[in-house]
Amino acid sequence: MIERRSLLGLAVAAMVGVAAGPAAADLAKLYEAAKKDGEVTWYVAHYTTQQAEETGRAFEKKYPGIKANVVRTTAQVAYQRLNQDIAAGVAKCDVFSSTDIGHYVELKKKGLLMAHKPENAAKVAEPFQNFDPDGLYYPTAAGLIVIGYRTDKLKPEELPKNWTDLLDPKWRNKVATGHPGFSGYVGTWVVTMEKLYGWSFFEKLEKNRPQIGRSINDTVTMLNAGERLVAFGPTATTLESADRGNPVGVIYPTDGSLLMISPSAIMKNTTKPNAAKLFMEFLLDVEHAEVAVKNRQESLRPEVKPLPGAKPFTEFKVIRPSDAEVSAGIPKAIEKWRDLFGG
Repeated sequence: MIERRSLLGLAVAAMVGVAAGPAAADLAKLYEAAKKDGEVTWYVAHYTTQQAEETGRAFEKKYPGIKANVVRTTAQVAYQRLNQDIAAGVAKCDVFSSTDIGHYVELKKKGLLMAHKPENAAKVAEPFQNFDPDGLYYPTAAGLIVIGYRTDKLKPEELPKNWTDLLDPKWRNKVATGHPGFSGYVGTWVVTMEKLYGWSFFEKLEKNRPQIGRSINDTVTMLNAGERLVAFGPTATTLESADRGNPVGVIYPTDGSLLMISPSAIMKNTTKPNAAKLFMEFLLDVEHAEVAVKNRQESLRPEVKPLPGAKPFTEFKVIRPSDAEVSAGIPKAIEKWRDLFGG
């Protein structure tokens, strides 16, 4: 059964204090060791290229002398690239950040992740703590999948209220979506919709001839270009686009907005272990949360508040499948999707 995230826990977490931080001497010692590594390479699918690069620059600003090599792709492409590195016996990736929880399940099973508990892990909001009991990967990003739409083309009374509304034939050639074979966000969304409504949801959607991109962020590009009027898309990129003056907005479906929790992990074969550990500290730190909120992502740190315009968790229903459902479901979803939609 799909689990609804505890709204009370999310609301309270924003108001509750967190544990004391690491000793300054500990971080200073780690920083000195990391400077000897000189650089860290980050494979990331959490964000747009712009936000990923901004995160890298923020890390370099906080920790001068260490270069952040940012390699941003979609989740499945990042994972494929990582596996190619592993097969070739090379250690290009130091920190791996994917939107597909199944990647971590497999990497953990194969013993490819470094066991390390960042000091800042205890400082994130309660719903994001104790994510992996073995301490091999940690939540470093969170977002929502909702319905995006063109504010200048649709009247309030015309707006869909829930996911299944977009199966109505009136939305034929008007819907945008991403591809689960490229995006962990989309893959998790597909698993969730099938769990809620069965595969017939997608058989009906196919009849509406959706425009299919790769990344879930492609749906916002389609809305901005006027190629589609509605989309299965992310709150962050959609609201960020609206902030830039584009006529787009978000709808929180009555049957639930999908909460995405995206982890990061240090690769066991890293040749830059101290820089990787310091980068993980940064991904769980306030400065990273500030970059995330600036780009309309959810904040994992209770000290950093969301920007105006987004609804607080207490005002809408949240849904999220279990890690086991996502891990087992995405590969099957990709195969079924390609059989139905092609690509």
